[in-house]
Amino acid sequence: MPHAADAPREHVPRRILVAGTSGAGKSTLARRIAAASGVPYAEIDALFHGRDWTPRPTFVADVDAFTSQPGWVTEWQYDPVRELLADRATTMVFLDYSRARVMRQVVARTVRRRTQREVLWNGNVEAPLHTIFSDPEHIIRWAWNTHATRGELVAEAARRRPHLDVVRLRHPREAEAWLAATFPFHLEP
Repeated sequence: MPHAADAPREHVPRRILVAGTSGAGKSTLARRIAAASGVPYAEIDALFHGRDWTPRPTFVADVDAFTSQPGWVTEWQYDPVRELLADRATTMVFLDYSRARVMRQVVARTVRRRTQREVLWNGNVEAPLHTIFSDPEHIIRWAWNTHATRGELVAEAARRRPHLDVVRLRHPREAEAWLAATFPFHLEP
């Protein structure tokens, strides 16, 4: 079952998933874990999204190849690879932040990306902001609608995989504490 950020660590994790809803900060934390641990990081959104937001045909094969390495970190999402990722991971870090925090973060990120026309994966840019009203899969609506379901997905993954060490973090302060406790000699100041 998930445990607190300050639980004693018996080993330094080498195959790490970061779970949570869209906008929780999975990619940001995953990059920091990779930098602190020295294991490779692949942003799963970059592997999934092709031009014009179409799924890349090599997505599953790319995830399979990346997670065949002895050490790695990525985000836990996308149904076609969710089981593969959980089977191969040794540690899952679950960002179980409040809905209010996640919504503030995802709205701010989406507005910034759209107004700055930030180029994301494979030339994609965020859709116009008004599409939140017409697109049921708009990232802000997606974050709202999936927030409550992430905990059960993580709990089910843990039940089915006794080897999976699940770390449940409820606030960014807990994430900072976990990083410092898990990778004490590798963090940048």
